[in-house]
Amino acid sequence: MTETVDQNRVHKLNQQEPREGPIIYWMSRDQRVADNWALLYAQEMALERRQSLAVIFCLVPEFLGANLRHYRFMLKGLAEVEINLQKLGIGFFLLGGEPGREITRFCRKARAGALVADFSPLRISRGWKTAVVKNLSAPFFEVDAHNIVPCRLASSKQEYAAYTFRPKIKKLLPRYLTDYPPLKPHPHPFPAFSSLAQNGGKEGLLTGWQVAEEALNVERQVPEQSSYVSGEKAGREAMERFITAKLPAYAADRNDPSKDGQSNLSCYLHFGQLAPQRLAYEVKKAGGETGEASLAESKEDFLEELVVRRELSDNFCFYNQGYDSTEGFPRWARETLHAHRNDPREYLYSLEAFEEARTHDQIWNSAQNEMVLTGKMHGYMRMYWAKKILEWTETPEQALEIAIYLNDKYSLDGRDPNGYSGIAWSIGGVHDRAWGERPIFGKVRYMSYKGIRSKFNIDAYLAKVRSRMEE
Repeated sequence: MTETVDQNRVHKLNQQEPREGPIIYWMSRDQRVADNWALLYAQEMALERRQSLAVIFCLVPEFLGANLRHYRFMLKGLAEVEINLQKLGIGFFLLGGEPGREITRFCRKARAGALVADFSPLRISRGWKTAVVKNLSAPFFEVDAHNIVPCRLASSKQEYAAYTFRPKIKKLLPRYLTDYPPLKPHPHPFPAFSSLAQNGGKEGLLTGWQVAEEALNVERQVPEQSSYVSGEKAGREAMERFITAKLPAYAADRNDPSKDGQSNLSCYLHFGQLAPQRLAYEVKKAGGETGEASLAESKEDFLEELVVRRELSDNFCFYNQGYDSTEGFPRWARETLHAHRNDPREYLYSLEAFEEARTHDQIWNSAQNEMVLTGKMHGYMRMYWAKKILEWTETPEQALEIAIYLNDKYSLDGRDPNGYSGIAWSIGGVHDRAWGERPIFGKVRYMSYKGIRSKFNIDAYLAKVRSRMEE
């Protein structure tokens, strides 16, 4: 079919035969115009057939507990997508409603020749695609535009840990860690659709960004964050600032929450406003092939997190349908947590106490407040935060439910494979090994208040969060 996009990125989801008609790209996880293999695949198919091309986004009125904080960040980025597509002569349509109905309805009205979607390992996204397949008469292709090494190619099974996954990724990385070709101006304009009129402002074709926000059925109490500017341009600029200013010290500073040593790019990666492959490619180029040892170490550490660990989380969610339940934990962890299910807890807190940061532990409270205020929690603190929820709740099931709820409600990068796998690592030993047995945790790795105080300047971290709360 196409020459630009590696065919291992492409997975056909139905058995429909090729047909004449415009090519539709259903944008979902990868919300950007540049550096997007799914959009490149759709355009090349359209150019080969001399067909028009349109991008559609289906706005569901509620999504896995996301609130106005998340939706506003997303909608601002999508408004930029629309402008960038217009400059290239590519149509953009914002739909509202249930994707299984609205996507097929749009394709039917457009007499689509093919539908292209991006890849997500999450159940909800896969369910949407299954619903579309049932009623779609055009060929349907899924393109992995999120992983550097396509998820299905990287491994055909759930990997036990990073050490089993790393050799597979590194073997394939030289082939896939490349630059992107540019998207071209599209010579075949897409027709307007007067027949796809909006329906009550909540379903069908949404006619404006304010209409889209008003159609949402979400909680509006969580304040919009001010730490991160949304959009593809902002994501690219944030990447360039990180590489220039913080990458050289990343190895030394990344695990110190009192310092601003992390990339702070997770929200752009989560919403697909920045391609992980672009980020990895630019980091790999930084400083050339030679340079200071500290830069080389920082590049290695960062690429381990960005490529191996992040793509391992997609592997976990794709092959383990229990990724957000204790059923997704490895057997040894389920057994040891069950054996200690009735161990006495020194402290027990309700969801409300956790959410309002009313525990006895000032470090935990600061981590929770950091997430509520900024939409992000330092990665090292998130491990401690989740493990203490296990320690201070009645059951592992309750701990997992609370951790996912809080993370998804306040973190800009919530509802993400990285979040599910990180919480499952902390509470259920996923991608980890069995450790020495102890109360409550069994053989799941433990983190202590005393231990975390010895790792970095905790008083500086507490002061940093307190200062942010007083702003």
